Amino acid sequence: MSWSYFRSIVYTAPLFCLATAVMGLISLCASLLGASESKLHRLAVRWAHMLLSIARVRVTVEGLEKLVPGESYVFAANHASYMDTPVILSALPVEFRFLAKEGLFQIPLLGTHLDRAGHLPVVRDNPRASLRSMSDAARIISDRDISVLVFPEGGRTPDGEVHEFKEGVAYIAIKAGVRVVPVALTGTREVLRMHSLNLRPHPVGIIIGDPIDTSGLTIRDREQLTLVLREQILDMLGQDCPKPQPAR
Repeated sequence: MSWSYFRSIVYTAPLFCLATAVMGLISLCASLLGASESKLHRLAVRWAHMLLSIARVRVTVEGLEKLVPGESYVFAANHASYMDTPVILSALPVEFRFLAKEGLFQIPLLGTHLDRAGHLPVVRDNPRASLRSMSDAARIISDRDISVLVFPEGGRTPDGEVHEFKEGVAYIAIKAGVRVVPVALTGTREVLRMHSLNLRPHPVGIIIGDPIDTSGLTIRDREQLTLVLREQILDMLGQDCPKPQPAR
């Protein structure tokens, strides 16, 4: 057993669980007591900073100057680790919401919390229902002037490579009429790999790409926009553009 694995098992992972349980309970209680979406987002950001501090992870961000204060965006990021979420929460100075599986909204208390925090449900298994949920998400983004974060691969990639992007992110951005921002994450897989409990200190980077204008685009352009998004993230990561592989 390596020292890093031993340290993770006896120190880092238990503290992760404790911090998540405590902050989750505080956030849940706050939502049930009527806390605003902004307040709940700030609690999530605090939780993210706690996890990164426990794991001794330092985050470097490039490209923040490309974001216009007050503008709504759809952020699209590659997804290789559970650490992606706290890293983005800690680094983006933008209040955003997540797309979450519809089933999570049906869980007592958790579903109420997600709804009151402003997160958006999306259906994956039923194509017709999925289309309807994405249209609803686009309408909410437009009506409420909020930003959302989407992982277009639909799940973590076990090999760390950028896999095939689903077209939902492009559909939502076009339908909502907002710019979509490619976001490249580096180093998160080295902190925590898929199906691993070994949390290791490692530098993490976030590269924010140029926002892509969706004005003038129609739903028929979603496939091309999806390809452009993936290519830009690959370019920021310094990878070639191989044939997309589906995420597991």
